Amino acid sequence: MKTGATTLKSDSSLGARLTADRLASPRVSARCAVCGGDRLLDHLAVAAEQGPEGLIPTTDRFGTALSDIARCADCTHMQLREIPGQAELEQAYGEAASDDYVEEEAGQRATARDLLERLERHVDKGGLVDLGCWVGFLLDEARARGWGPVTGVEPSTFASGYARDRLNLDVLTDDLMKADLPAGTHQAVVLGDVIEHLPDPGGALDRVRDLLVPGGAVMLMLPDAGSRIARAMGKRWWSVIPTHVHYFTRASLTRLLLDHGYELRHLGTTPKAFTVRYYLERIGGYSAVVSRALVAGATAVGAADRIWAPDFRDRMVAIAVRK
Repeated sequence: MKTGATTLKSDSSLGARLTADRLASPRVSARCAVCGGDRLLDHLAVAAEQGPEGLIPTTDRFGTALSDIARCADCTHMQLREIPGQAELEQAYGEAASDDYVEEEAGQRATARDLLERLERHVDKGGLVDLGCWVGFLLDEARARGWGPVTGVEPSTFASGYARDRLNLDVLTDDLMKADLPAGTHQAVVLGDVIEHLPDPGGALDRVRDLLVPGGAVMLMLPDAGSRIARAMGKRWWSVIPTHVHYFTRASLTRLLLDHGYELRHLGTTPKAFTVRYYLERIGGYSAVVSRALVAGATAVGAADRIWAPDFRDRMVAIAVRK
């Protein structure tokens, strides 16, 4: 489960839609998913749609979501007013397909190496599970650094197949919370661009805790909805997209980790490395004309294919150990 600008792999990916009939019975958010508080205030009124491409893992439909967004008055967490059912999301993500992250392999691997270096400061190398591993670049980098065994779980048949067939990785095509994995045997679990997609984030952390050895670490990478740029841009922030169910702040993520049996060891920013072209193409979510002009300019000066990792400080990484 990853996010960015989109290029569909094939027409078959159009099946990854959560249309009105498949959202017939959403769960209305009565309580905050982090603290359990019932003071959920109206926060962002968004276009409650997802577009014809469906819940693909990469999108530029900024300012859209599956319902309006509420904010908890007690812990700052934000979440959809209507939470989709897990079964509907599983089916939609299973059908998701996109070539963008494959085409951006060099930057993705550079980002993965930086994250693994941080993780290794807090836990010894050993078994590692990447829940929502997409095409497996982080897993492949972990294997090269001496982690093992490395295992991935990915609901997308396209992405999990790529990881197995192209990278020879042990990746299960399965739901993240139901995959058959040995309990209490892993040094680390990675949730990269995952927890914000899940209806029950606390349950996900309980599942991760069961997979870890005592003292093992979970590493999460996700958007920071409490960042300055997110607050300034409001619903036009590029992380307000149809695939996101939850919008964590540093405070709400920290609370969730503590309440589910973890000790926070590291909380920082983690920019993604992509080509200049990729970032400029994302501007198409705001203005296609401006995006095309910028890409043309970058191409003309020979900068379009350079790797770039601008830190807007609106994307966070948290590393926490199991108590």
